[in-house]
Amino acid sequence: MAERDTSRDIDQAASDWTARLDRGPLTSGEEDALQAWLGGDPRARGALLRARALSMFSESAQALGDDFDPAAFEEPGPPRSRRLSRRQALAWTGGAAAAASLVALGVGMPAAGAVISTERGEIRLAPLKDGSTVLLNTETRIRVKYSAGERLVTLLKGEAYFSVARDETRPFIVEVDGRRLSTAQAGFRVRKLGGDPVDVLVNQGQVEVAPLKLAAPADPVALTANTRLVLSDPIGGRSVAERPQAVGPEAVTRELAWREGKLAFEGETLKQAADTFARYSDTRIQVRDPDLAREPVTGLFAANDPVGFSRAIARVFDARLEQKGEEVVLTRDPSRATGSH
Repeated sequence: MAERDTSRDIDQAASDWTARLDRGPLTSGEEDALQAWLGGDPRARGALLRARALSMFSESAQALGDDFDPAAFEEPGPPRSRRLSRRQALAWTGGAAAAASLVALGVGMPAAGAVISTERGEIRLAPLKDGSTVLLNTETRIRVKYSAGERLVTLLKGEAYFSVARDETRPFIVEVDGRRLSTAQAGFRVRKLGGDPVDVLVNQGQVEVAPLKLAAPADPVALTANTRLVLSDPIGGRSVAERPQAVGPEAVTRELAWREGKLAFEGETLKQAADTFARYSDTRIQVRDPDLAREPVTGLFAANDPVGFSRAIARVFDARLEQKGEEVVLTRDPSRATGSH
């Protein structure tokens, strides 16, 4: 019986195939060999997706060049409030981490009661007057109102990461859907998307979660580093029992990859991945084959490059890609679906 390849063997083969694909089109013999390799081990498809995603990530970083200087993009004269256009935001959030930091250059200090928002595909860093910062993900809207007694931010919609400067006398509070998230110092993400439950992820410090109004006294739920809490809807003005869940460091990194303009997947279906890309771009990924839509996706991808993502998917899952304006259509011949090799 042949010895089963190790994960390292699979990853090395995926890297080799990625390098070969980057050199140009495959011959018919090479294409057959690639499809045979992809169908021979269930780990192969995920490994090739990861390798292709890493290759695209490296290319986007290299595109900035060794001489890239963010200061060159600053306008002369005194600093002033300036928003990035959608085109600029889409271009920069898809680059390396250094490019993502450019967004902070054009954001002025918000006044008390100010509303700060982002458009689709835009990531915006808002410095607050106490030294805290809020990083707003795509299509996010917050309201900031500071007073002598508290630092208050209301998340109206979207997703935001809060880096809270320490102040033991004036708590930092995020209000969202009838809850108050309070801390003296922490780093945490809050997500409110459509009809989905509010999702809180803490990766530094401690955050206490309590309902805004209670018919009866209740202890707040304490979230420590590397924990998350999915908020339930209060019933009759009373809080519903909620239990924080421990989250591993790798999962935290994936959840927060958007801060660098990236999307990280670890087994989500292609349909779920396509829906996620739709939050960041006007280009829509349509998956016409139901079996293809259920294929698991693994890898790190540029949030503003649904076409590049679709090309990688088409290659790995032997699918056909057709681009029609702002729509990318993925289809697959049923005879070549997974398991038919």
